[in-house]
Amino acid sequence: MNTTTKPKHLGRNISRIRELRGIKQEALAMAIGVSQQTISNIEGSESVDEEKLALIAKELEVTVDAIKNFSEDAVINYFNNNFYDNSHSNVGNTLCTFNPLDKVVELYERLVQAEKEKVEYLEKILNNK
Repeated sequence: MNTTTKPKHLGRNISRIRELRGIKQEALAMAIGVSQQTISNIEGSESVDEEKLALIAKELEVTVDAIKNFSEDAVINYFNNNFYDNSHSNVGNTLCTFNPLDKVVELYERLVQAEKEKVEYLEKILNNK
């Protein structure tokens, strides 16, 4: 039985992280000073030069270790734990510093006042004729 583990495909990891970050190959290429084709080749490679890997990690705003140890399962767990599960506990901790309904009422009152002023102005013009 073979117990050797399959090496991580760093290029595929870079590709997935780049996609998750919403960055196009062209943008990443421009940021690290290479062509889009070079990024495509890197993403197709199982191994990546350490210097290039460091540049890519910096532009993707992750660590080199994050690229090396990337897994789809970890990402799914991250999103489940940090966005879904905590969304219920953070309901009372919103950063909203005003009541949106108060703002709607305030806006409505300002509109009504503007209409009243407009009517008064028009009545004044009619009375002067």
